[in-house]
Amino acid sequence: MPIESSIRDISLAPQGEAKISWVRNYMPVLKQIKNDFLKGKPFKGQKIAVCLHLEAKTGYLALVLQAGGADVTVVASNPLSTQDDVVAALVKQGIRAYAWYGATDEEYKQHLRQALESEPDLLIDDGGDLLALLHTEYPQLLSKIIGGCEETTTGIVRLKAMEKAGKLKVPVISVNDALMKHLFDNRYGTGQSVWDGINHTTNLLVAGKTVVVAGYGWCGRGVAMRAKGLGAKVIVTETDPVRANEALLDGYELMPMLKAAALGNVFVTVTGNKNVLRQEHYELMPDGAILANAGHFDVEINKNDLKKVAVSSRLIKPNIEEFVLSDGRKLFLLAEGRLVNLASGNGHPAEIMDLSFALQALSLAYLVNNSGKLSAGVIPVPEEIDQKVALLRLKALGYEIDQLTEEQSKYLNTW
Repeated sequence: MPIESSIRDISLAPQGEAKISWVRNYMPVLKQIKNDFLKGKPFKGQKIAVCLHLEAKTGYLALVLQAGGADVTVVASNPLSTQDDVVAALVKQGIRAYAWYGATDEEYKQHLRQALESEPDLLIDDGGDLLALLHTEYPQLLSKIIGGCEETTTGIVRLKAMEKAGKLKVPVISVNDALMKHLFDNRYGTGQSVWDGINHTTNLLVAGKTVVVAGYGWCGRGVAMRAKGLGAKVIVTETDPVRANEALLDGYELMPMLKAAALGNVFVTVTGNKNVLRQEHYELMPDGAILANAGHFDVEINKNDLKKVAVSSRLIKPNIEEFVLSDGRKLFLLAEGRLVNLASGNGHPAEIMDLSFALQALSLAYLVNNSGKLSAGVIPVPEEIDQKVALLRLKALGYEIDQLTEEQSKYLNTW
């Protein structure tokens, strides 16, 4: 093996290289950043640990960081989203990796430990597991860490809780909250990829079905929008009154989950919280209901309650587990309740991840350029980075936009 790693099979590398080559064609913003990184080498002498879903788009990000001079280590943020051929391709190109598809919980945690034992200077996290482990098991490394970036809503929630408790000891850029991330990745990326995963796995018609979307944040908006576009009747459940009002004005039905449970044919949880679907809901669901999760962790659909109400269960095809209830009704759980768009699919489209990963790459460079100047805590993506990614995408697509005249700019900046 070219570099010390723990992976499934290095011989899979050619398949992974082909996948990365394919997505590279549709990630023009990262391509422009890579060219800049090759010239400037912003990460020369730096070690970067990347904890993301290890598929082709992430593979290209890792190679972009390597082009910037970094010593890169990758680990998985979800055992069921890891593509072993992509990981092998990265190792073959000099990137250290600790990951394989289907890792057990203990293997998953050990891979995270191995990544931290490389003593990184910078981190990219997805869900907060790597940063949490850094603070709990490797506090001796905190003084070496320049900073990190967090990819997803769930991770930001965890990090803000750490910050509030005074436990977050390094600066972490909230990439998820950037405009060029959540307006596109969370809405259009999640919206499309969730239904890609569900449809690929079930091969069932969406039109005419009742879809219950739990949570109307940016990801929930995308899932509901695409379900409606596919011809479904959509019900939204929410705990936030502002988002609930927005769902109503967007044309969806709104009700508590206890009422929606009896009506839904497909349930998609997108809340970032736990036990969103549980025993009291399973007891009401129609025969044949499909349960899918699009939140980061596999806690939104209570699997223990599902086993409790079932008299039998079996895996009837990859990523579909059938639970038979005492009255003969059958409920179907997709992808073990993990992220359905990645565990049952290939994740967000390449064009969407081009934007999110461009933000990641430029945010890491910002951390390096401002090393020692940033306070510990969750910090926003600088506006100039958001704007740069937006302009780079327009440039790549061949579009131009108007610019404010001096008079207009003065008008907007005076009272």
